[in-house]
Amino acid sequence: MKPADVYTFVAIAVLLADIPLSYRNVKGSERAAMVCDALDRFHIVGKRDLYPSQLSGGQQQLVAVARAVIANPKLILADEPTGNLHSTQGKEIMELFKKLNDEGTTIVQVTHSEANAAYSDRIIQLADGWIVGGEASGKGV
Repeated sequence: MKPADVYTFVAIAVLLADIPLSYRNVKGSERAAMVCDALDRFHIVGKRDLYPSQLSGGQQQLVAVARAVIANPKLILADEPTGNLHSTQGKEIMELFKKLNDEGTTIVQVTHSEANAAYSDRIIQLADGWIVGGEASGKGV
């Protein structure tokens, strides 16, 4: 690795996980491995040498989702998690959320997408800041 690559890798590591995982006392070598796994999982390994400003909106969104799930949280708050993604990537994210929910992670998602809402166990509809409806769908996120 060239020195510039090391610097960039450290920047991506910090962006994805270094600080949040360091609070959980995860060793540096383990954090680096987790970052590499996350980059691979979200098909953005080839972008690791780019700065965030050089990523597309969709790639930035994938990094944000990777950062949200990398530490196996018990709760994920997701505001339009697939908004900048193409349909295939969006479906992959929703399937990931479904899997995480099946494993015990609570997902609270805000979306305008009926397709994404359909993944949910419960849908609460809002209009002008007021609850106007709600239902249990039994699907799983």
